[in-house]
Amino acid sequence: MYDVIIIGAGAAGMMAAGTAAQNGKKVLVIEKMEKAGRKIRITGKGRCNLTNARPPEEFAEQVRTNADFFATAFAEFNNRATIRFFERRGLKLDFERGDRVFPHSGKAWDVANTLEEWCRDNGVEFWFHTRVTGLMTLGGKIFGVRYMNRRGFERKEEAAWVIVATGGVSYPATGSTGDGYTFASEAGHDIEPLRPSLTPLVSPHPQLRELHKLLLRNIRATLFIDGEAIREEFGEIGFSERGIEGAVALRMSRDAVDALIDGRRVKLSLDLKPALTVEILQERIRREIAEMPEEEFFAELLRKLLPKPLVMPVCKELDIQSKTYVKKIGNKEIDRLISLLKGFVLPISDYAPFEYAVVTAGGVRCDEVNRYTMESLKVKGLYFAGEVLDLDANTGGYNLQIAFSTGRLAGQLKQ
Repeated sequence: MYDVIIIGAGAAGMMAAGTAAQNGKKVLVIEKMEKAGRKIRITGKGRCNLTNARPPEEFAEQVRTNADFFATAFAEFNNRATIRFFERRGLKLDFERGDRVFPHSGKAWDVANTLEEWCRDNGVEFWFHTRVTGLMTLGGKIFGVRYMNRRGFERKEEAAWVIVATGGVSYPATGSTGDGYTFASEAGHDIEPLRPSLTPLVSPHPQLRELHKLLLRNIRATLFIDGEAIREEFGEIGFSERGIEGAVALRMSRDAVDALIDGRRVKLSLDLKPALTVEILQERIRREIAEMPEEEFFAELLRKLLPKPLVMPVCKELDIQSKTYVKKIGNKEIDRLISLLKGFVLPISDYAPFEYAVVTAGGVRCDEVNRYTMESLKVKGLYFAGEVLDLDANTGGYNLQIAFSTGRLAGQLKQ
């Protein structure tokens, strides 16, 4: 009954489905969840940063793994093409700081619904609440899938092509539970080790609990591994019960996670005043002290320099009582304060699990997939798209673009 079966109704799966249907194929999408695009609907805190508008030549710099492999899919369907795709289907877009692209409505649902409606308009059929249990292959060629229907009975559905677009293992509540890795492995593919990417970092710093819900903007952060500075970022850092978050921490987490897995020492150093030199800070602090009454407390000085939630942690870090009179703050204390403002160090001991990771690093090895078609080099007629592949990028709309580009290329079913 079907030419193509696509496993997974996420960003990559729906892009592949609509593309194949436009090219005259009869397409079935099998999704184990109750609706399409579950992960899309929660991404970007419910707003969906669907791509990034920076020049295509700069895009590759944001892809952390197998950027050369991804370049072919991106050339076929790049970020400009994604923007045109959604705008032509009536979805108004906004361009925000960092060239991030969001739906004008601010609702991630609109992105998922636009994709699903496009698929249905082109004749794609969806089966929801249906779990694929395995691939059917014969003589190195795909010929269908086995699936479990709603009544719990295993059935078979044949097709000449199968596209695995099951996502990774991040946000498993959305249906991303690693099924695609099992299918790929059973088909003879090797899987690069899986680990969370774009995930909060965990620190044992004793003052961190007091910083919950604090968001620091315009911070310069430096990631140190075994004492060596290996990455520097500028932007937002946030703190929550999950750990250290925000765009800066998430971008650094890729390197931090790998280092922690290898048993290396990791720490994060925050420059809380990146726009001010040490000399300017000294002048400002001395001026603030000179203008304050002698009976004023040290905490009041800190409130002129820092957000309120940071005042007590800084006092404890400096081992200076918050109610110490500012007249007792001398050059030695000022130098220690400046050192802390320019380098608030957070040791990193762990990272948040897949439940909180934006994407999965690792996956189906890209050297076992044809970069020009997304077809398996192990099984003819089997294709892969999206997060199931060993592809991941920085935060900012890049990972969804990977899904759209690889899904588009896979859906062309090139031989």
